Amino acid sequence: MFESTSNNPYLEDFYEDMEKWAFHLQTYFLNHRFEQVQDATVDNPVIQDRSLYEGTYVFTENLRRSGMMHQRDFENYSALSKLYEAKATPPHLLIYLRADLEKLKSNIEKRGRDYEKTIPDEYLLNLNELYEEWISNYEKGGLLVVDVNDVDIVNNPNDFERIASAIESAMRIRKNVGATV
Repeated sequence: MFESTSNNPYLEDFYEDMEKWAFHLQTYFLNHRFEQVQDATVDNPVIQDRSLYEGTYVFTENLRRSGMMHQRDFENYSALSKLYEAKATPPHLLIYLRADLEKLKSNIEKRGRDYEKTIPDEYLLNLNELYEEWISNYEKGGLLVVDVNDVDIVNNPNDFERIASAIESAMRIRKNVGATV
């Protein structure tokens, strides 16, 4: 299940004026991610592009720290997020794709979304820092960290097989918090 970007009514506005649209965008994503989690069942397992937690611990926190989200909006979002988290089943396995700034910029360029082309490097570096903070404290279930800086799963079948094998192994174990590929 992919993150809702093509029909997201706030995404382009957000990149034009982050401070004005930060709360709206993050709330939209929170609702969307929660709906995806609700659709996942034992009989209907899913791979979700973004977890329910990233909005709170990475993206919204980044907006708060950078002054692009007012404190009252951050507190309101955090309260909503805690309610959603309490109702959601944590993933069996969280897969964190670790990438440096150059890889992130390359991926953004490949996506070809005009509104993403102006994302400042500092914003991306701050996101990376927050991801690392969050992942280092993640305890809700299995965790697999995959360094994707030198990985090309589209054009290199060996990369794909290595990562797929690590995911299959981690899913069998389900309690391998901290595994790294």
